[in-house]
Amino acid sequence: MLGYMLNRILVLLLAYLYPAYECFKNIEKNKPDVDQLRFWCQYWILIALMTVWDPFGDAFVGWLPMYSEAKLVLCVYLWHPKTMGTKSIYQSFVKPYVSKHEAEIDRTLMELKTRAGDSATLYCSRVLVYGQTRAFEILQMIMAQAYQRPQAPPATAAPQDSTQTAAASAARSSAVNTDDAARNRLKKTGATLAQ
Repeated sequence: MLGYMLNRILVLLLAYLYPAYECFKNIEKNKPDVDQLRFWCQYWILIALMTVWDPFGDAFVGWLPMYSEAKLVLCVYLWHPKTMGTKSIYQSFVKPYVSKHEAEIDRTLMELKTRAGDSATLYCSRVLVYGQTRAFEILQMIMAQAYQRPQAPPATAAPQDSTQTAAASAARSSAVNTDDAARNRLKKTGATLAQ
């Protein structure tokens, strides 16, 4: 048996890198060969199916001796010029099955796309509402801190007459009422915007 790492490297080289290069050469020709393009498209479809099967195959039959080596041989069989296994496997198995279930597959894919779009829209709107709510809470907190004025230290100066004291007390009371009214307006605005 080949070592696991050596087998993985060979699979990457022989199942992916070499076929990708051959596909590149065909695409970049002045006049690409349509049959070759069809062959490589069929090959990549089979490789995609093998990639989907891989986790399940490894879990259920990966314990069989030479399983990894068999996958490598299958990949080479698919593209090798003498065998051209892609054509026979594609024509015998993949094309008949997909052609038979094409309408059902298309319908299922459309449903999944619709559900994914609806879910994305729902989550985006929830994130926006959450962000807006948090932004208004932060703004309210900043505004509340900005309206709090530091307490003046007790006066040690000579007592003032009663008219000056009453006027200063009325001005402070008016400023506090104005601050409270501004906070209430900000809270109401933030609550209506959050809804």
